[in-house]
Amino acid sequence: MDSLLMRHLLWVGGKGGVGKTTVAAALAVLAARRGRRVLVVSTDPAHSLGDVFARPLSDRPQRLLPNLDALEIDPDSEVDAHLKRVTAHMQRFAAPEMMRELERQMQLTRQSPGTQEAALLERLARLMLDEGRDYESIVFDTAPTGHTLRLLTLPEAMAAWTDGLLAHNRRSEQLGKVLKHLTPGRDVDSPFDDPQQSANDGLDSRTRDIAETLLERRRLLHRARRAIEDPAQSAFLFVMTPERLPILETVRAVQTLESAGVPIAGTLVNRVIPDDADGDFLRRRREQEAIYLERIDAQLGHLPRPRLPWLDSDVQGLDSLETLADRLEAAGF
Repeated sequence: MDSLLMRHLLWVGGKGGVGKTTVAAALAVLAARRGRRVLVVSTDPAHSLGDVFARPLSDRPQRLLPNLDALEIDPDSEVDAHLKRVTAHMQRFAAPEMMRELERQMQLTRQSPGTQEAALLERLARLMLDEGRDYESIVFDTAPTGHTLRLLTLPEAMAAWTDGLLAHNRRSEQLGKVLKHLTPGRDVDSPFDDPQQSANDGLDSRTRDIAETLLERRRLLHRARRAIEDPAQSAFLFVMTPERLPILETVRAVQTLESAGVPIAGTLVNRVIPDDADGDFLRRRREQEAIYLERIDAQLGHLPRPRLPWLDSDVQGLDSLETLADRLEAAGF
């Protein structure tokens, strides 16, 4: 775990309520303390990252400590901005009589399953590859497990969604040419194959512009997926507590991400009862906890499993995050 903070991309996730936001914030503080230029990013709609730092955050980087910036992505705002960009671009090419239908399709898309994930993935891709290029480490405080799994394991759906934006316009011969050139048999099945340079051959200038926009978007997603899958620069850390439901959810999530090629750094077991805690209630809780810790070792034994003790107070503000960073360092980070 001592090399974890040397990764360019660190994803911190887990079941809601296990302390992942607090751990992500403390890891960012620890990396900044070691001299790395760090950006900590929250994709969780609950926006608790600012609460942990006791500072208001926005969707633009804000300096919290030397070497440490933070931002919170608003998924709804990302969807609105994304669809606005798409509509504005399509207005350049769609026939006037198609604009009303195009706008209707955009409104329907706003409520469609996966739209929020698609907009988030595009923003994260730009953070990973463009906007975050000045940072040595980017720590992502992710949304609860199910949302994050969809985000990291289904970027292929983003490519299909891009094509879907044009599906209604198949009646247009020009846009039909775009789809024909972009999906020559293999593209739907393997949307992340590197686009061929010849994809625009034979198209007029207007149709070529549309095709190039879509190809650029696919290239962005292709690069992002490669970065997420590269263990030299990316890793996922699950935060869990020694309780039945977090264990079950974490085991399933680890299996899903491993099968998708996302490198897993380990599972941090949070809120372990300290050895010096006393009383009959805590004794009984500790006995049950010991069973769950054994289960964690049995089911996740192939991963590092550092532990953090259950603290006697909430973590809020930079001082308490510095203290938690000390504990993470002592745990092997």
